[in-house]
Amino acid sequence: MWRLRTIIAMILGVMVPMVESMRFDLQSGSTKCITEDIKNNAMIVGKYSVVNPNEGYPMPDTHKITIRVTSPYGNNYHYADHVDAGNYAFTAAESGDYMACFWAADHKPQIILSIDFEWKSGVAAKDWSNVAKKGHIEVMELELKKLFDTITSIHDEMFYLREREKEMQELNKATNSQMATFSLLSLLVCISVAGLQLWHLKTYFARKKLL
Repeated sequence: MWRLRTIIAMILGVMVPMVESMRFDLQSGSTKCITEDIKNNAMIVGKYSVVNPNEGYPMPDTHKITIRVTSPYGNNYHYADHVDAGNYAFTAAESGDYMACFWAADHKPQIILSIDFEWKSGVAAKDWSNVAKKGHIEVMELELKKLFDTITSIHDEMFYLREREKEMQELNKATNSQMATFSLLSLLVCISVAGLQLWHLKTYFARKKLL
């Protein structure tokens, strides 16, 4: 039993989608955007907080930020102004690059804000602790459910990547066709120009009675 649980845990560690967890610096008066390629119907969970430069004291008003999360087509999924922490959760209605942009108000002199940001999507965004509480399932069953959901997610991701590959192939075909047409037109123009030059030179030499 222990060995089986260990194997499942190792598989989950390899197969579960990576969680984007980072800390980055943001200069006052500037904007920093982070993008993530997410497929349709995927669950997205995000959490952010500004690091307090004076631990144990209230957060300075200078360390407030504005955040906006948008879809590939510019639809707003989360917006917060003048905050130092927050979170969001939604289901992607579109496939493509989702963007989280952070902006800090300008200050003189300029200051640097450190921001902790965590972005989860797909299986990683699921609250498994609540699943365990609500379902009253054993640890082994929970791990198997995680594994099943992970495999389902990978299956959906493979189809998503296949669709993206198909789109890229169609784009390449269209581009190659356009390039072939452009090359043919360029060749015809060059031949036409060469013919005109030859005709002009022949006419010129004929007038000068050099031919």
